[in-house]
Amino acid sequence: MGVAGDETVPILSSNGGSGLKKRKLMPGGSDKSVTSSQPMPFQKYRSFQSWYKIPFDDKWKKRSWPEKVLTKAPRWCSVDLRDGNQALINPMSHERKLRLFCHLVSIGYKEIEVGFPAASQTDFDFIRHIIDNGLVPDDVWIQVLTQAREPLIRRTIEGVRGAKNVILHIYNSTSELQRRVVFKAERAAIKKMAVDGTKLLKELAASELKGYNVRLEYSPESFTGTELDFALDVCEAVCETWGATPENQVILNLPSTVEMATPNIYADQIEWMCAHISRRDSVCISLHPHNDRGTGIAAAELAMMAGADRVEGCLFGNGERTGNVCLVTLAMNLFSQGVDPEVRYHNLEETIKVAEFCTELKVPERYPWAGSLVYTAFSGSHQDAIKKGLAALGEKVWEVPYLPIDPSDIGRKYEAIIRVNSQSGKGGIAYLLESEYGIELPKEAQAEFAQVIQAITDQSGKEISAKAIFDAFTAAFLTPQEPMSLVDYTLSKGANSQVVQVTASIKACGAIVEVAGEGNGPVSAFVSGLNSKLFAPRGLHVVLSDYHSDARARCNQAHDSEAVCTVRCQAMLNGVKNGGSKFGVGLHPNTTTAVMHAVLSALNRISAAGDTKLFDNVASVK
Repeated sequence: MGVAGDETVPILSSNGGSGLKKRKLMPGGSDKSVTSSQPMPFQKYRSFQSWYKIPFDDKWKKRSWPEKVLTKAPRWCSVDLRDGNQALINPMSHERKLRLFCHLVSIGYKEIEVGFPAASQTDFDFIRHIIDNGLVPDDVWIQVLTQAREPLIRRTIEGVRGAKNVILHIYNSTSELQRRVVFKAERAAIKKMAVDGTKLLKELAASELKGYNVRLEYSPESFTGTELDFALDVCEAVCETWGATPENQVILNLPSTVEMATPNIYADQIEWMCAHISRRDSVCISLHPHNDRGTGIAAAELAMMAGADRVEGCLFGNGERTGNVCLVTLAMNLFSQGVDPEVRYHNLEETIKVAEFCTELKVPERYPWAGSLVYTAFSGSHQDAIKKGLAALGEKVWEVPYLPIDPSDIGRKYEAIIRVNSQSGKGGIAYLLESEYGIELPKEAQAEFAQVIQAITDQSGKEISAKAIFDAFTAAFLTPQEPMSLVDYTLSKGANSQVVQVTASIKACGAIVEVAGEGNGPVSAFVSGLNSKLFAPRGLHVVLSDYHSDARARCNQAHDSEAVCTVRCQAMLNGVKNGGSKFGVGLHPNTTTAVMHAVLSALNRISAAGDTKLFDNVASVK
């Protein structure tokens, strides 16, 4: 384990000069700079409400949304194939897009934004493919995005020609900040851009998409940073230009493009717009929340309470920066309150599988409703409460402690014993080792071993059993006897009663080597002997840290008393780290023997990693 101390480090002063400064080193190797007591530079920022006002007036006399209860699902629109795709490190290929599109259709999404045809040939070709090959069901609307610019609008119309049901989604940024620093334009110019784009879309839709069902969606991008009176003015002008009616509603998509305030502010903005739009029955108020502050779900739910009709988002919150609002979480939240979400997640594992394949992003183990550990109990008291709740469960209403829904409704089950697959983390692996085999690893060793299991499950694509985990543990930490293994050793007291002497026979690279060392305990004496005999003559030495020793717990697979010792070793060359550190584990009824095995286990794992010269020419040592 590390100890606190001081370290002298070079610094650059504000006037360009250099010097030295002491900083505090904390246990474990982290540092606590002497400047850490200074507050963060919060003065750089301002409260959103210090400049943005939402006034009550004769049309909006008070907020009513806090009194509302959600009793119906909104219209859902998946933007995974466009907004989600543009945020990926590796944008989806045609095959991945098609798989995701088909899955979205299969689970009930009726409005799907399929791309930005004017911005990408890949998007254009994909859209043409699903239209030309009849892959869009008659009850599904495909949505395409375009900026309010003539060349892009014309290309967009070309991309969707022949689609039975299409939503033409046009946008331009209206926020005060972007008007001021990006466009350097007044309100009138921004409004004109939206109106001109709508006018051209209407003309082209009438001539090029005649006989097909066409809807308009308009987004005043960065709506949450736009003054409400201006947002209303632009939206009214767009609706007037398109000719919105109750039968031909315009979708007014009011995005929280960047989450700028608490969720209640977004709800106020939405309720204000609903109260002030002149023809409320001729518009569909749509939400597009992002998650910059981590409150995208709350913002969407409160805005739905405030009167929104529709929500755009992505599966598992994919999207720019911290992502779009998660459609799965929103739907499951409604489901858990007895509301039909109008999409089908009977087999949520399949949705996870498709999303992870298509986006190459993992769903975290603790992700709401979907994570691999969500319906698993580690705590004994939780397991007991769940067991009693299931026993007392009636036939109609689900009421079980710690389980807000019946996991079987989404194709999952409650698991008191951890199961491990490629989505599982080190916690589940460590739990099985401890519960089934009585071996408790320190957290950092858990992480190291988890990489071994991850490689196995990635290759097999299947769940791994407790026995297979233990076999992998044995192969990684206990079985390797090369290049070093323990033959025998003896302990004795030194001249000073506080000193322990170790003499050990080691098989090193095929040769028997006698090592002798002393220290304040058997472990330090053993490592000292290894260093002086094998490593120091070549400018090398081994540093031992993170030493843990516990009795092997009583469990299903082990009944005899045994010590479990874990150490981490680091090779050093001329005082500098040489390669990475590795953990080693030893099991033996004798604690001293177990820890010696652990040291050699760590050294053998360092050797297997191949990034150190620790064992070069060891066989030549006599």
